[in-house]
Amino acid sequence: MDGHRKAGFGVPDGSRSETTTRTGRFCDLIVRFVAMILTLAAAVVIGVDKQTKTVPLQLAASLPPLHVPVTARWHYLSSFVGFIRSAIIVMDILTVALLFSGFGAAAAVGAIGWRGNSHLNWNKMCNVFGRFCGQGAASLLLSLLGAMAFLSLSLLSAFRLQRGFK
Repeated sequence: MDGHRKAGFGVPDGSRSETTTRTGRFCDLIVRFVAMILTLAAAVVIGVDKQTKTVPLQLAASLPPLHVPVTARWHYLSSFVGFIRSAIIVMDILTVALLFSGFGAAAAVGAIGWRGNSHLNWNKMCNVFGRFCGQGAASLLLSLLGAMAFLSLSLLSAFRLQRGFK
């Protein structure tokens, strides 16, 4: 199996061209981005939705109707409240997931640079490029702390949204 390569890891396996794989990944990225933008736009549109109408209110058949201004807002209906809440939480969770997955990928590459991989004949590089690896490690630590801070912020936001709309 040394000469056999697996597909799906950026390495063509002969069944698909590299261009087709790149095009598929690019289309996937575009669809995800469009879905995120549309969800955000839906949350904004419903969040600013408000209309006031003057409606006639008939108290008794012998009296003329009383014209009362009535306002419809998104937070008057629990289904819209749930929609806004879920849209905000999904956006936060998506951001946290992307931050942690980016950190994980960078940490994996950093570990290979630090230790090397004898099975793949990849040599260590941090013993040669010490300052470069040190700055990379500092960047990884800062990225992890930032992702954890954003996770905390997302959790606090979710709890606040849950408590605020009861």
